[in-house]
Amino acid sequence: MRYRRANAAGGTYFFTVNLADRSRRLLVDRIDDLRASVSLVKQRHPFEIRAWVVLPDHLHAIWTLPAGDADFSTRWALIKAGFSRHIERGEWIGASRRAKGERGLWQKRFWEHQIRDETDLQRHVDYVHFNPVKHGHAARATDWPFSSIHRSIRTGDLAEDWAAAD
Repeated sequence: MRYRRANAAGGTYFFTVNLADRSRRLLVDRIDDLRASVSLVKQRHPFEIRAWVVLPDHLHAIWTLPAGDADFSTRWALIKAGFSRHIERGEWIGASRRAKGERGLWQKRFWEHQIRDETDLQRHVDYVHFNPVKHGHAARATDWPFSSIHRSIRTGDLAEDWAAAD
């Protein structure tokens, strides 16, 4: 069976992208390499980042693509490849990947969801921002440094104490 992805040109999408080895902290330990890869891809293949959070072993992002463009798969492939080039080899690589000359840092696939309306967008932005708390990496969403929540607070879209229990 062939997997079919959403394909709405100019659409807004929520993504989950995972490392292959979920016990590693590579994404936060090498955050500057990830940022550099995203920045380079964004320059060459523009997209708007609506929300983003990077956790040790996975990330969530919400992007809006330019009008007439639905190619988020190429963007993710380039981001993953660019990041991987900065990482020393040594990860476990399965036989099928090895035969293709591929690295084993990332899970092959990623998950996407096409955002349907403003309510769906807000629900997913909240999910992105709360994710470090959900996974026990921070007591409050604002305590996690690798999140677009800080931009949302600066722009006045969220209060500094958003989702804080104290």
